[in-house]
Amino acid sequence: MTAVTRETGAAFAFVERNFNLSRRYWGWELAFLVYAIAGALAISFIGAEQGDQRLTFSLVIGAIFWNYLSTVFSFIAETIAWERWEGTLEYTMMAPVRRASQLLGSTSYALLYGLVHTTVILVVLTLFFELDLSQANFVTAAGIMAIGSFSIVGIGIMAAILPLLYVERGAQMTFVIQSCLLVVSGVYYSVEVLPEWMQVLARLSPATYILDGVRRGLLDGATLADVWYDIWPLAIMGAVLIPSGLWLFGRAERYAKRTGKLKRVG
Repeated sequence: MTAVTRETGAAFAFVERNFNLSRRYWGWELAFLVYAIAGALAISFIGAEQGDQRLTFSLVIGAIFWNYLSTVFSFIAETIAWERWEGTLEYTMMAPVRRASQLLGSTSYALLYGLVHTTVILVVLTLFFELDLSQANFVTAAGIMAIGSFSIVGIGIMAAILPLLYVERGAQMTFVIQSCLLVVSGVYYSVEVLPEWMQVLARLSPATYILDGVRRGLLDGATLADVWYDIWPLAIMGAVLIPSGLWLFGRAERYAKRTGKLKRVG
């Protein structure tokens, strides 16, 4: 068995393990899905109340695609927290598996789970609102999401360090990061309405470029060439954040092992 085959099998094992965890806690998964649907509907009805179809469509896009981004981020960021909650952190960290394989498996499951979760919300919102998709460019939307997902994965890997280093408060800190991304990324409004100092932060958030590109593609039929100014920042962020996240995670893991932070508590 080659090293590549062995590590691919290890990555798939983490996909399977996370699927089994979701199945075990299906009640919570259903509750989170219902909450996500309720939140998306509550936001989208604002546009319906105003009688503005474009506003409604813009809010629907924000609700759907933010759900995908936040789901992917939270799954990756909570990788270590899940291990600690299950009491398997020490065993996983000491197992003869490359950490990149573990993170690859967790990331792959996060992307698949996010797609399923978001598809359900999309179907529900489509049943509630008559969305004009005659001008939509789905290639642009899919391309932006594919490119942008790399940067979200990189941020998620970096955030996963927090539960590793801070046993009691790490998971809460990842939620704070997610909340800050929600505020500055123009999920439900244009970033131009933000104070100037927050607009600077918005330009550092990959979600800002993802949502802008997706909206341009679905609302205006923009091509990938038309949203190039959203694509190149996302490409740079993805190329930088994922290697940086893996390097930082490795440093944090060595520190946690050296200082005895691999506790099954918290």
